[in-house]
Amino acid sequence: MDKLQVSATFPNIRPENLDEFKKVAAEALEIARGESGTLQYDFFLSADQTVCVVREAYTSSDAVLAHMGGLGALLGRLIELGGGMQPEVFGSPSPALVEAAAALKPVVYSYLQGK
Repeated sequence: MDKLQVSATFPNIRPENLDEFKKVAAEALEIARGESGTLQYDFFLSADQTVCVVREAYTSSDAVLAHMGGLGALLGRLIELGGGMQPEVFGSPSPALVEAAAALKPVVYSYLQGK
């Protein structure tokens, strides 16, 4: 199973950072729209607009690496504005992706079964 799903939670968006967070998120979305290996890149805000979860899907680990590289400083800015980031990866990431994402401390869930 090469396809990977990712959830990235930005757990603490302060009210004074919300507008800037939304602006940077829109820039990140524009980049993702141009990536052939990005299948899904959807932002969801909690009712009080203090937590954002990004639901992502990629064709492969290489597509995730390309996405991370394409975002560059925008990812760091989202992490700063969002009060950190709690990434979760669903599937079997390649060793190269595990190494590249190590500083982000993702929780990795291996596929068990499904439809």
